[in-house]
Amino acid sequence: MDTVLNVYKALSDETRLKILKLLEQGELCVCDIVAALNMIQPNISFHLAVLKEAGFIKDRREGKWIRYRIDDSDMFRRFLILSTLERITTKDIKEESKRLADFLRSKTAKGNVATLKKRAACCGR
Repeated sequence: MDTVLNVYKALSDETRLKILKLLEQGELCVCDIVAALNMIQPNISFHLAVLKEAGFIKDRREGKWIRYRIDDSDMFRRFLILSTLERITTKDIKEESKRLADFLRSKTAKGNVATLKKRAACCGR
């Protein structure tokens, strides 16, 4: 029962749904998500932890940076993600998608460091 409650709890927050929708496009670093949602890193990390605990996302370490992606290995969670994300339109995250695209463009070369507004530097690709 706790597993099912964690799954639905993870899907009950607008920020977490936006994170999943952004991750639908592919793997992202925490700093990418911070830039897209225009939130501080601790808040994003909290939401990522909830999504990870519920089994919706996986992470991998690349040097000192952690990259996140959707974990579609479980059929139940895969079905929930697909059925949820198809109901979130690109209009629903238009501003976030634009901020993400702009931020990713600023990280032009591997090892290039982008600076977040009034925040610490971020990883390069």
